[in-house]
Amino acid sequence: MSSHRHRRDRRNWLRWGLVAAGVVVVLAVGGPFVYIHFFAGSAPAPLSLSDPPSSGAAGSGPSAADTPVAGTWTVAAGSRAGYRVNEVLLGQDNVAVGRTSSVAGHLTIRQTTVTGGAFTVKMATIHSDKTRRDAQFAGRIMDVATFPTGTFTLTRDIGLAPVPVTGKVITYRATGNLTLHGHTRQVTFSLSAQRTASQIRVSGSIPVTFADWGIPNPSFASVVTTQDHGQLEFLLVFRRA
Repeated sequence: MSSHRHRRDRRNWLRWGLVAAGVVVVLAVGGPFVYIHFFAGSAPAPLSLSDPPSSGAAGSGPSAADTPVAGTWTVAAGSRAGYRVNEVLLGQDNVAVGRTSSVAGHLTIRQTTVTGGAFTVKMATIHSDKTRRDAQFAGRIMDVATFPTGTFTLTRDIGLAPVPVTGKVITYRATGNLTLHGHTRQVTFSLSAQRTASQIRVSGSIPVTFADWGIPNPSFASVVTTQDHGQLEFLLVFRRA
């Protein structure tokens, strides 16, 4: 009798052990999925001209359309910049996005040609939705204490003729020097521009292969693995100086 009970107890323990192991597996795989996709929320959409203009930017009448674009323009409120990187977080695909509004810069237009332009980002002010990721970004990855800014400087003129009417989005090619992590390289990329009654709005993204700028791969232990590249994305709002 006791032997039969002993075997039954062993079977019960084995059954509960298998159940417990199954629960652990489900939590290990399903827990991160539930957290990332339901509680953490989806990543912000890429910065683009679909984002609403700053207040006072609207205008489509003849006087707005005839406003000359020549002159000096400076980066104003509403501008943002940051990064976008595909990662695997706790075994689940995720998109890491960090952003800041601490952006400065200028744009120079002579007649219908952009002859100069630059923008600078304070790297220490870029934040994502995870403090641990931000700590890695500011320290091991970008070393913001040593390299406090990231900068893009236009090196090739951009022709605007014919100057687009107010509200129309036009795509251009831009070439310039991108400085990150103490390294400078020439880059060429597409950007979109839109003219409003009082602003010139510009958005785009620059592909960045980390090794080209001496940036360590953002992968962290076995918790986070990333691709070897990402995007520097920006939305710049220029007002006349």
